Amino acid sequence: MSLTHFDGAGQAHMVDVSDKPDTDRIAVAECHIRMLPDTLALIESGSAKKGDVLGIARLAGIMGAKKTSDLIPLCHPLPITKVTVDLVPDAALPGVRIEASVKTTGKTGVEMEALSAASTAALTVYDMCKAVDKAMEIGGLRVLLKDGGKSGRYEAAPDASPRGGEPA
Repeated sequence: MSLTHFDGAGQAHMVDVSDKPDTDRIAVAECHIRMLPDTLALIESGSAKKGDVLGIARLAGIMGAKKTSDLIPLCHPLPITKVTVDLVPDAALPGVRIEASVKTTGKTGVEMEALSAASTAALTVYDMCKAVDKAMEIGGLRVLLKDGGKSGRYEAAPDASPRGGEPA
């Protein structure tokens, strides 16, 4: 096994995908942001000082997917065809669970775009609520699904832990 972003001399480079066929591709990523129960209640009530936290975080996640190649040096700019970002309050966490899905038809996958979307949404929740809860914690960022291309389908193992991937 070798890392694809390094050439024979060990220098970083953008992978040449010009000979790869265009295929339909999808990636889904998830993460969460933990917070105080009072912070979650503020978000759910819609009375946060900066406005609709979940709606703004959803838009930020979509923008994050679209800007991935501007942030990650060796990512290819991709013609993204669809981005969805779902933010679900979870009192058991307490916090918000975030899932991002990105689609394209192209020569390379959209895992980085899905990860960027989920993490950007979480960072936006943090930014909007930090005035009342500086101890919020973002975690669990991972790819759940990747499909399309030469390497085929990848699905993360189902998480059987009682806290959705968090250490017991």
